[in-house]
Parts: sequence; C-alpha cells; structure tokens
Amino acid sequence: MKIPRDVGGHDLVKVLNRYGYEVTRQAGSHIRLTTLQAGEHHLTIPAHDSLRIGTLSAILTEVAEHLGKEKSQLIAELWG
Repeated sequence: MKIPRDVGGHDLVKVLNRYGYEVTRQAGSHIRLTTLQAGEHHLTIPAHDSLRIGTLSAILTEVAEHLGKEKSQLIAELWG
C-alpha cells in the first residue's frame, strides 16, 4: 500500500493514538509523542499542515520497527 499524501502532523498524532502514542509535550512546531506499548518509544513529529513524504515515510518506518510490523502492514492498518 502506498503512503498517503497530504497527511498533517496533527492528523498523524490522531492515528498513532491507536498504538498508545500520546502527546508528551509540544515545543514550537514539533510535537513529542511517547508510547509504553512494546517498550518505551519517543517520536518527534512536525506540526505542519502537510508532512513531506520523506518525513512521513521515516516516521512510519520508525513506528513499524518499534511495533515489530512491516511498514506496509502499518500503513494498511492506519489508512486501509
């Protein structure tokens, strides 16, 4: 499955809530998320209206690795 286009930082925060990610803090235009599911993990997401495809891909790769899933499976679960 392809990575969706026009996903904003706040939209990504909402869909990552499914995996236990919660906003820890926000400094300027960056949102810090933390989850305790499958061990502690931190993410920093830009709070932009539309994330660049490379940035979104890197974030999804990091989440998939932490959760022990394939990236395509994660994308299908989030936007399938």
